[in-house]
Amino acid sequence: MNKEFFRNKVIIVTGASSGIGLASARLFASYGAYVVLAARSIEKLHEIAEEISGNSPGVLCVRTDVSVEEDCRNLIEKTVSTFGRIDILVNNAGISMRASFKEVQLNVLKRLMDVNFWGTIYCTKYALPWLLESKGSVVGVISVVGYAGLPGRSGYATSKFAIRGFLETLRMEHECDGLHVLVFAPGYTESNVRYSALLADGSLQKETPKDEKNLMSAEKVAARLAYGLSRRKREMILTALGYWDVWLYKRFPRLMDKVQLYYIRKNEGTIDPGTKADR
Repeated sequence: MNKEFFRNKVIIVTGASSGIGLASARLFASYGAYVVLAARSIEKLHEIAEEISGNSPGVLCVRTDVSVEEDCRNLIEKTVSTFGRIDILVNNAGISMRASFKEVQLNVLKRLMDVNFWGTIYCTKYALPWLLESKGSVVGVISVVGYAGLPGRSGYATSKFAIRGFLETLRMEHECDGLHVLVFAPGYTESNVRYSALLADGSLQKETPKDEKNLMSAEKVAARLAYGLSRRKREMILTALGYWDVWLYKRFPRLMDKVQLYYIRKNEGTIDPGTKADR
């Protein structure tokens, strides 16, 4: 991969305080990019900025709740007023859930859409004129669940499907404008997303049944993201398991429905086994 591709580029990363966002910010800084860190915790952002500022020509921290339109507008305006341009927007901020649709409260689903989907829409809308000017890149970090639903993830899957539809449409609308659009779908990753997943009543899960040591690290995901950006890829589905999940869903949907349902019931217990009639 050509690391020089990122030198002196202005890159916004939402959800930059942990996980994939944090790993990506560190990597972009090490490649000599100007990095804009966006998340709700300004204290964490300042700590990260201090850590990476030795590698980056410039780091900007902007407290941003992506579910709030005005915060997203402010993020873009501060970026442009500070650095004068935007080359890459990484829409990474997101939350997950662990609850069946039957049990989940509607405000939980709304929260997921506000953060995951509307956060992507708001940031992209205000950044788009600058990205068109630079012939830059917009990334949507979705998930394999954005291609194939998963039990206990109704709101999460809906938001990720929606982001994918939005980005694919955006790409077509600007096919002749030089805008690069990347749909980026990690599989299970070492991050805080599962620990902060919302349960049926909106409380935090705070623990995960996953064995983290068997998951792809956030640093490896960030490296793949950088590769996709440097090659101006349209779509990336990470891990062999993720790729085969999507491939099998397209060809054997009924079988995969049963496999995924069995897996979630066995490993998470978020789906009631039900009766034979339910199944």
